[in-house]
Formats: sequence, C-alpha cells, structure tokens
Amino acid sequence: MKDIGDSLPEFSLKNQDGKLVHSQDWIGDPVVVYFYPGDFTPVCTAQACSFRNQFNDFEDYKVRVIGISHDDVASHKKFSTENQLPFDILSDPKNEVRDLFGVPKGVFGLISGRVTYVFDAKGKLALQYKADLRAKEHVKKALKAIRLL
Repeated sequence: MKDIGDSLPEFSLKNQDGKLVHSQDWIGDPVVVYFYPGDFTPVCTAQACSFRNQFNDFEDYKVRVIGISHDDVASHKKFSTENQLPFDILSDPKNEVRDLFGVPKGVFGLISGRVTYVFDAKGKLALQYKADLRAKEHVKKALKAIRLL
C-alpha cells in the first residue's frame, strides 16, 4: 500500500479504446484510480456502475476517474460499452502497475485486490481504501475525500 502524501506513480497503459494513457498527464487535476479484480464479475460490475452513477459528482470537482484491471483491451471495450462507462479503464495484463501501487491480493489471496486511491491536483495521495466485497463503498469514500481536498 502507498502512504498518504506519496506521489502518483508514473506509468502508461492502454485504455478500452487501445489508446496509451500516461499517469503524469493527470497532474493538475485530482484523480481517482481504482483497481478491481476483473471485468464482468458481479462485484466489479457493481463498483464500475457505482462510479458511473456518481460520475457527474466527480466531474463537478473536475476529478478524473480511472479503473484498472488485468483484463485485456478487448474485454475492457466490451465491459465499458455494455455498462456505459464514461471514464477510462486501463489494461494492466502483467499486473505491473498493480504491483507498482502495492495492491495486495484480495479475498483469501485468490484474486486481485480491490483498492481505490485518490490523488490531489499535485499528484499526492490523499486516500487509499481497500474493501474487496463492498464495491459501492469505494465511491462513497472517494467522493468524501475529494470534497476535503
């Protein structure tokens, strides 16, 4: 896990459209980066849809929302389209960025962990929240942190 005040790690991954996205381009705006185990699972879908349903609230604060999992670009494209996600989801097939963030394994160490990070406009960590099965709590915690920035 990262420590409050740590800097946003530098990385580049492809989004659901195959476009390379660079984390350092986010400096200047707050950003929510959430890691989830995989596309199309019930808890992950609930989490993504919760961020989608609250997306206007994040936009009001000029906050970027970014989801990351190990699924490939094609899976992300289908997941994003089917769930009408208005934000990027990035493909981390080798879990290199997940490891860079220090995201721990999830339930019983069998699946990838579910962790949400909130970074302020300077790229400093303001919140980290881990809860593998409480998908909708991630959005609530992220919005609360954003309102305090």
